[in-house]
Amino acid sequence: MGDRVYNFSAGPSMLPVEVMKDAADKMLDYEGSGMSVMEMSHRSKPFENIINNAEANLRKLLDIPDDYYVLFVQGGATLVFAMVPLNLMTGSCKADFLVTGQWAEKACQEAAKYGDARIAASSKDQKFSFIPKLSASEYRQDADYVHITWNNTIYGSKFSGVPDTGGPMLVTDMSSAILSERFDVSKFGCVYAGAQKNIGPAGLSIIIVRKDLVGRAKESVPTYLDFKTHTDSGSLYNTPPVWCIYIAGEVFKYLLARGGIDAMEGINRRKAAKLYGYIDGSALYKAPVAVEDRSLMNVVFVTGSDELDKKFVSEANAEGLVTLNGHRTIGGMRASIYNAMPEEGVDKLIDFMKRFEAENL
Repeated sequence: MGDRVYNFSAGPSMLPVEVMKDAADKMLDYEGSGMSVMEMSHRSKPFENIINNAEANLRKLLDIPDDYYVLFVQGGATLVFAMVPLNLMTGSCKADFLVTGQWAEKACQEAAKYGDARIAASSKDQKFSFIPKLSASEYRQDADYVHITWNNTIYGSKFSGVPDTGGPMLVTDMSSAILSERFDVSKFGCVYAGAQKNIGPAGLSIIIVRKDLVGRAKESVPTYLDFKTHTDSGSLYNTPPVWCIYIAGEVFKYLLARGGIDAMEGINRRKAAKLYGYIDGSALYKAPVAVEDRSLMNVVFVTGSDELDKKFVSEANAEGLVTLNGHRTIGGMRASIYNAMPEEGVDKLIDFMKRFEAENL
């Protein structure tokens, strides 16, 4: 690793070292073009190849059906919080939300500006420590869609299966889980994700949307926020975040070369099992999330003492285990172990946790 640290940040997060080294080698001259990707026209042939290959490889990784568009748009998932209702909450103008964390809550609040956004269930009163399980009858059958946030980045929970809505299509924010485990795209009308967890640098979002759902936005919707603007232009309506798309494409190649999503899921489950296994057997640490709902990507844990939590984060940082502090709204610790976090990083974290426990109990 050299001088590099193990970065447990929830995002922007670690990227594969191999991808970054290759990008650095090509920084001044991308494949004989005489310029950087950051300098070339998004209308040029080299960039056309970059974005087309990125889409093709993402389709391979996720087995995206042909009747879905893949869009590369500027901004993070927070922008898509508005794009989704503006494009999809246009029939009954109703949508049901499962509020399982802060980002799910923000998505619901944004949709409420444009229609009837109803909280079908929430775990907020129990500090988002579990995923509510609803029967199909508990969703409004005339809702345009049901929205879920697949992985709760802040509180460390995730869906373990696709909810049965009884009829309304599902929309999911997959930002902190995409590319980490297998899921069936065809069970969703729309899947979206900010890039800065498992995909690439911040500034890019990917939207996967069923083709028959495009073209439903009202004329009053701002041009850039209309899905059709991007489907009609192949994500090149205006200058896209070219560097972010390039790195995303390189990450997709990297994952394919290592066995794809199924291989990554195996590694991710092993990393998470190691860390949760140690926490559960510890006398000092506790993971507050229901066991069946624990995130593979964001492992949240506490000592029970705010002072000790702060000491843990400080001492870990000194050992090159950085950004382990929990989200500012809840404190404690959070180890984000996305695809690019090597298993060695998790092992070193556990070794540190053992020493810290021995010294502080």
